[in-house]
Amino acid sequence: MGSETLWPLGLYFLIALVVAGSMIGLSFVLGERHSDRATGQPYESGIVSTGSARVRLSVKFYIVAMLFVIFDLEAVFIFAYAVAYEEVGWPGYAGLVVFVVILVVALIYEYRMGALDWEPVRLRMAKAGREKG
Repeated sequence: MGSETLWPLGLYFLIALVVAGSMIGLSFVLGERHSDRATGQPYESGIVSTGSARVRLSVKFYIVAMLFVIFDLEAVFIFAYAVAYEEVGWPGYAGLVVFVVILVVALIYEYRMGALDWEPVRLRMAKAGREKG
């Protein structure tokens, strides 16, 4: 790969830098400068924002989101097998079964660890106490 094949790439990067730099420079020169009260506040499609953006959510929301991604990927894997089942044959099916079994075992583990329980721990412990006594 000599320099005769790399000059278009260098020219492209140079043009990109000039365009980006000129856009930033022009916006700095031509842009309005005002400091109204609402200038520094976020704009959300015409809706006046209320409260803080730093809302603390329960970890359970994130756990459910991760589980959704995992099982969404499982669906993609199963769809890929369904599309290519003639090419991959029985070895592909065996790989699919192993993959699904691992995910089912992981789901059972998550269930037993309480990751899917949305009930607060206090209520769960109170129910367990009432069932015992």
